[in-house]
Parts: sequence; structure tokens; C-alpha cells
Amino acid sequence: MMPAVAGLCLAAIAANPVAAHTRHHHAVAHQAAAPAVDASSSTGFGPTAPGASTILVDAQSGAVLSAQGADTPRYPASLTKLMTLDLAFQALRDGRMTMDTQIPVSSHASAVEPVKLGLRPGNTISVHDAILAMTTMSANDAATALGEYLGGGSEARCAQMMTLRAHALGMAQTQFYNASGLPNPGQVTTARDLALLARDIVTTYPEDQQFFEVQSFNFHGRQVYSNNNMLKSYPGATGMKTGYTNLARHNLVTSAVRNGHVLIGVVLHEPSWGTTYTQMTAMLDSGFGGHIAAASTQVAAAQPQRQAPVRTAASHQTHTAAPLAVASRAHPTQLGGWVAQLGVYTHMAKARTVAIAAHEMRGAGVARIARVEHNGHTLWTAQLAGLTSSTARQTCNALTARGTSCRVIPPAADHLAMLTNDDGT
Repeated sequence: MMPAVAGLCLAAIAANPVAAHTRHHHAVAHQAAAPAVDASSSTGFGPTAPGASTILVDAQSGAVLSAQGADTPRYPASLTKLMTLDLAFQALRDGRMTMDTQIPVSSHASAVEPVKLGLRPGNTISVHDAILAMTTMSANDAATALGEYLGGGSEARCAQMMTLRAHALGMAQTQFYNASGLPNPGQVTTARDLALLARDIVTTYPEDQQFFEVQSFNFHGRQVYSNNNMLKSYPGATGMKTGYTNLARHNLVTSAVRNGHVLIGVVLHEPSWGTTYTQMTAMLDSGFGGHIAAASTQVAAAQPQRQAPVRTAASHQTHTAAPLAVASRAHPTQLGGWVAQLGVYTHMAKARTVAIAAHEMRGAGVARIARVEHNGHTLWTAQLAGLTSSTARQTCNALTARGTSCRVIPPAADHLAMLTNDDGT
């Protein structure tokens, strides 16, 4: 049965995408059930400390190009959905669900406010539409329904999974209590932690990056629009997420590509959307202006700060922060099978483009990029993974006939042994 939609909600979105953007950023109060945590919600300290928190990261090397208050605890608002999506992309890779899987909508999911598709309890929404609803209009009902599904029927269990994943990625100061980002005093993160998460999505799930680039999609006859103005205003922007609550203020994570370089910026706790977009634009322009760190410069996650909330204002001094750790989670071995390796490239963005193009042409396997270290250099392989032996050979034959490099790799082969292809650009 197709999911029922509250007509007025989506009709308004379809008629006026600007109004939809405003509604998404409507202030909401911290009213969700919370653990016994000192959130300092009205003191101006901790997550509400004065000033903004920012960080700019080179996605390929993981190097931090600039940071300001990057380790100050902040409320993530709808940036929380990035972790829900990270879990969803992994579940898709593992085969625990497909894009066509129908997710049940509970009474709890249908009742969340304030921004939502208008889903009704007892109906369903596909994984594909739920993901798009989250990456475009930041629908809380879709996020809650997806979270409940990932958590085996429990959003609380999903939040536990999200926190475990966060800590596995090195997000030491992050804690989740729901899948949508609706206010909860215990749900906190930092700009540095969100950069780790965004980089994990960009590098581990290249074929899913397209969801963050969508500016509108049709949901059962109604057009749903993106509220991310960076997609319209910044050349090379490829997503990712906006977020706002009255205490979290204005928050933005953006990935962008220029000349083969991929940068990830995080801006938290700005007083307005104007300052948020201006700050992000300035950060990315500076990064693309020639300040890309060497690929050999690794960045490390900050040490956990679990004691008292921060009692000083966030630093406003721009500096090069300590290195940010590369996520220990490698490309999922659950894919198994054979691999069609499409080339080896110095730029992650080029490898991603080649992998996605091959997947679209063949319609088989999973597009992915794999990072390898070779003779002291970081390189990226473009691959179609999870293939059968015959499909891998057919894929390489088809690509080779089109003049595209391709090499068949059997299961569990050493990727370093495959670095005989000419390096791309």
C-alpha cells in the first residue's frame, strides 16, 4: 500500500520551496525525553557556548585545513541524520535491505514535528524515498521511520547503534538519542566529529553521494525540494546537510569538488543562515585557493572530553588543528565476490566518478573507491565490487571494448598487487 501523505503539508512544500526551507528551520524547544545530563541549555556554556564552531577537511588525505572551536560540544540538530544515513548505506551494502524495501510508519514516527512528509501510521515508505526525504527537506517522520527499521523496531536501539558507530569512527564526543536530530539535551557532537562522519560517507559510500546532490524529487505526485542553498549557490557543491533548532542554531555540513579535490566543511552554531552560508563559502574558497594539505598529512581525532561542560567561549582563532584520524572501518568485506578494478588515481574524486559511471553503464555490482598506500603515496582505486566471476569478466570486457582500463580481481586479492595500471589524474 502506498504511504498516505498529509496533503496540506506536501502541497505547501510543492507550491513554495522557499517556505519549505523556512519551515525546516523553524525554532523548536528541547522537549524530548533526556538522560540525566547537564545540557547547560540556558547558561551560554557547553553546547550553547558563544561563538561558532567550524572545521575544514581535505577529504582525500583527512588533513585539517582550518578549525575554530572544533572540539566545543554542540547540539547536532538535523545533522544527526547523517549518521542515520551512514547506518542505512551500510545496511544496503550488507543486503539487509534494498532501495525498494517498504518501511512501516509507526504512530511515533508520524507524530514527530515540525518538518515532515506527513506520513500516516500504518502505511509504508520505501527506503529510497525515505533517504531522499532526509537529504532534501530533512523530513523527521521519514528519519524516525527509517531509524526504527534499522533498530529492529526501536528508535532507541537505533540511537545506540548510531553512538557505537560514531565511537568506532573516532567521534569521541558524540552521543545520539534519536534518528532525526529532534532536540535532546544529551544528544551532542562537535564539528570535528561531524567532519569524521561526513568523510566516512564521502569515501565509503561514493555511489550514495548522489542523494545529497538532489535538489528536488517527486513523492507520489508532489514535488519535494531541498533546503540546502549551497547546492544552488556554490559551484562544485555536492551536498550534504543543514540543521537548525533554537538552541543548536544554524548548522551546515558541505562537501564540494573542484579540480579533483574534495573538501568537507562543517559550520555549527551560527546566528543566521546568511552568516552560515557566508562562512562556509569563505572556508571552501580558502581551501580551494591552494591551501590543500599534502596527502601524507594524517589528521587525528581529539581526545574525549567527557567531564564538565566547557565553561569558556569557543575559540575564534583560526588555526591548523591536530590531525583527524582516518576511520578504521574499511570497505565492507560483506560484499565478497569478484571485483572489476577500473583504474588507480591520485584524486579520490576522479576514482569516484569512474566507479559511478561504470556502475550506471553496467547496472551491476556496487561502485566503490578503495584507498591504498603505495611507495609512500596515497592512491585511490575505482571498483565495481560484489560481482560474480562471469559478471566481473563481462564487465571488464565491455569496458575494455570502450577503451576503459579494467582488471578482474578474484575474492580476497591484495589490491596493492593490482597497482600496475597507469595512474590517472
